[in-house]
Amino acid sequence: MILIKNGRVVDPVAQIDEVMDVLIGDSMIARVEKDIPLSEMADDTEVIDATGLVVAPGLVDAHVHFRDPGFTYKEDIESGAKAAARGGVTTVICMANTKPVVDNVETLEYIQKKGEKTGINVLQTATVTKGMEGKELVDMELLAENGAMGFTDDGLPIMDEALLFEAMIKAKELDLPISLHEEDPAFIKQPGVNMGEVSKQLDYGGASRTAEDVMVARDCALAIETGASLCIQHISSKNSVAFVRTAKQLGADIHAEATPHHFTLTEESVLKYGTNARMNPPVRTEEDRLAIIEGIKDGTIDMIVTDHAPHSDEEKAKPLDKAPSGITGLETSLALGIKELVQPGHISLIKLIELMSRNPAGFYRMLPGSIRPGEPADIVIFGENELWTFDEHASKASNSPFAGWELPGKVHFTICGGKVVYAA
Repeated sequence: MILIKNGRVVDPVAQIDEVMDVLIGDSMIARVEKDIPLSEMADDTEVIDATGLVVAPGLVDAHVHFRDPGFTYKEDIESGAKAAARGGVTTVICMANTKPVVDNVETLEYIQKKGEKTGINVLQTATVTKGMEGKELVDMELLAENGAMGFTDDGLPIMDEALLFEAMIKAKELDLPISLHEEDPAFIKQPGVNMGEVSKQLDYGGASRTAEDVMVARDCALAIETGASLCIQHISSKNSVAFVRTAKQLGADIHAEATPHHFTLTEESVLKYGTNARMNPPVRTEEDRLAIIEGIKDGTIDMIVTDHAPHSDEEKAKPLDKAPSGITGLETSLALGIKELVQPGHISLIKLIELMSRNPAGFYRMLPGSIRPGEPADIVIFGENELWTFDEHASKASNSPFAGWELPGKVHFTICGGKVVYAA
């Protein structure tokens, strides 16, 4: 058994924010009380003194790339899971753009079985289209029957709106979500950097926010028509935030995710961090960044995810036009949420946990984690304002613009299924 003493329990499901003791027995939460006496505990009970620390439901990162199968020199399921645990994440949902892509049951089961051995909950999406070619739908029903959490061609847009419309109708029938990468290549001269002042300075073509806006506007309309549960992935444009807000007001079952890098950085970061600030969609202007924060505040954006995208040092050392897009994020997401959203007063800590745990779980049809008796013991324990430096990582990859940053929110313990999977 594990007894967590004197921690500040912050739980958006139970709507608790108070100092409590939490007792874990086997894989479940056994008791949550003001004071659980040590005298009542067995001699072998592990006691964690959480005085001054936050005890919250384990985080759910609904957008990660573990690169397995096919690209395990960048990351694999084991190393990705360790990075997740280090960041307080107890459940991840992996994207399907592996090699081979997850458009078949065999690849889906490979990831599921490997994920079961990691100590955290590793869940998997399937692609929308076969081979991610945007031409023919996968057997969505078969993949759903075998545990696919939803459908996404993340990494590529689905340009055929009639095909996407058909996919949305099928997903609605299956009661599973579709998540979309929204970048129209017609408005991208060169990917990974915002088309604006910095791209001009670098003589780099860049990706216009219009590339995102036209796709989001289209798919908001399709969501309204079909009633499908739809997520706009890694939203980056102020206009796209407004489109999603309007579609919600019109009754669409539409959702949006924001990444910490999109609410923390602007296009100027490319000048400082080079290829480690190159990502799809790119970080944009201060106006876009503030619009994303406003969308988080008013509920337009209802999930914070990382789009954890590891690459090798050799790949990221290439020139800007040849390096791959993407950064790691699992080990810094909670910290950046506290730094950029909670500490400036944009949202409360309980709201941050809602965005990083309850909402992504609910969107992917999971029962959200909660610090209540009878619930699975998936828990993160952290110091909200305790500073630490991001100078070590559990991920195989180091492609992060936040390397060396001093950040708040030091994770002390991550517990999944009643077992400590990370201890600082």
